Amino acid sequence: MDMLIALAAACLYFLALGLVVPGLTNNNGIKTKPVFFSAIGAIALHLLLLKDLILGGVGQNLSILNVASLISLMIAIITTTAMLRMRVWFLLPVVYSFAAINLSAAIMLPGAFITHLESHPQLLLHISLALFSYSTLMIATLYAIQLAWLDHKLKSKKSLLINPNIPPLMMVERQLFKIILVGNGLLTLTLITGLIFIQDMMAQGKLHKAVLSFLAWVVYSTLLWGHYQKGWRGRRVVWYSLVGAFLLTLAYFGSRFVKEIIIGG
Repeated sequence: MDMLIALAAACLYFLALGLVVPGLTNNNGIKTKPVFFSAIGAIALHLLLLKDLILGGVGQNLSILNVASLISLMIAIITTTAMLRMRVWFLLPVVYSFAAINLSAAIMLPGAFITHLESHPQLLLHISLALFSYSTLMIATLYAIQLAWLDHKLKSKKSLLINPNIPPLMMVERQLFKIILVGNGLLTLTLITGLIFIQDMMAQGKLHKAVLSFLAWVVYSTLLWGHYQKGWRGRRVVWYSLVGAFLLTLAYFGSRFVKEIIIGG
């Protein structure tokens, strides 16, 4: 049953993707409603499946693939909602592809990392902040990639820039820094709650996560300072965003990936 739900969700994600891509390569308008309702159907099935995968047994199964699938679901929800007000078409193919892939991987490569968050509500708060901050900053990474792509097209004077489905460069840049500001604020709260609520950090092997997360926070904070105080833009902004995303991904998934996927323990 879970496999059928995953297949249906993946098909709906790819249907939404298929409705978006043609509009990015020509000047025809993208019809919002078909994309939106296809994505909503996929998200509903994705949510139903994750509920079973994470909450279906004793405790909560926060295996690396379940968490990756949950993050991709959160990003899909945010960007699908944003579709109604902003031109986020460039982001959607990437978002929906990763959501479908992560969902399929969670089904085909089941893992187990059982927690009991009901006994530790403060840890639930910390994990929730971490998930929201990571999801927000990953959306910022997609915006940074879009910014680099638009900048390249502008410099090469490609006619694709007149496509009404593609947002103006300056609009993307403004939205990028708003998203980074929110994401870095959530990351700040994540670091603070981690220091307060996670005891024996070194004994639990959490120190490297804290260090990498803090380095990512330094990168994003420096980027925000450089933009608002020094007027940083262009490639420097893109590289800082990518480095911050890399450090944060390494912090959240590095050791878990080695243990659960490579070693299989």
